[in-house]
Amino acid sequence: MAKVALVTGGSGGIGRAISERLAKDGCAVAVHYSGNVDKAQEVVDSITKNGGEAVAVGGDVVQADEVKKIFANTISALGSVDIVVHTAGIMPLFKIEQEDMDTFDKVIATNLRGTFLVMAEGAKHVRDNGRVIVFSSSVLAKSFPTYGAYIASKAGVEGLVKVLANEIGPRHITVNAIAPGPVATPLFLKGKTDQVIAELGKLAPLGRIGQPEDIAGVVSFLAGNDGAWVNGQIIRVNGGFA
Repeated sequence: MAKVALVTGGSGGIGRAISERLAKDGCAVAVHYSGNVDKAQEVVDSITKNGGEAVAVGGDVVQADEVKKIFANTISALGSVDIVVHTAGIMPLFKIEQEDMDTFDKVIATNLRGTFLVMAEGAKHVRDNGRVIVFSSSVLAKSFPTYGAYIASKAGVEGLVKVLANEIGPRHITVNAIAPGPVATPLFLKGKTDQVIAELGKLAPLGRIGQPEDIAGVVSFLAGNDGAWVNGQIIRVNGGFA
């Protein structure tokens, strides 16, 4: 029986690459979306065209009742949940002195509260010997101006990882976070000039920004049998960026 993977934000840049990689690895994939069902269906169609099994599941990760429905619909369609990969997030940038509380609250709600809710439901529904993989960011080590709210949200995520790893470890479920450096996705590239992107690429010894497939490969490792002894870790996937 194929393992079942739920990928939140599965229609986005990194999420799509992860969904397609896990399908290639033999998983049935629930491709989660928040607002754009057409994009999620594109990913589903791509997977099924290549012989895989996938469904689209919608819901707002900020709302507890909707997160419950995301898991319930995944189980209803695919039979179980073995792997949860939570990529959904936002990254609006502003200086702390602007005191933009509306945006701050939205970032914390989406990135931290949303992660907490997905982890909570994952703890309830992921089968024994499963995987929970969430996303932090390598920018925590850089403390760039305007990233304050984003960094605060991801620092909270990193704290949750180690706690949940201890809570559900007895069921042989691993809990880890991936902390990418700059990756060429619409979320990261939005509002950045080509010059800024080129300069960011130079910050990594490998001389480029990452591609979604770079991240998907590490998710594949953590989700597979070879990742079974990696637990409670924050894995910086960044080409040496930080």
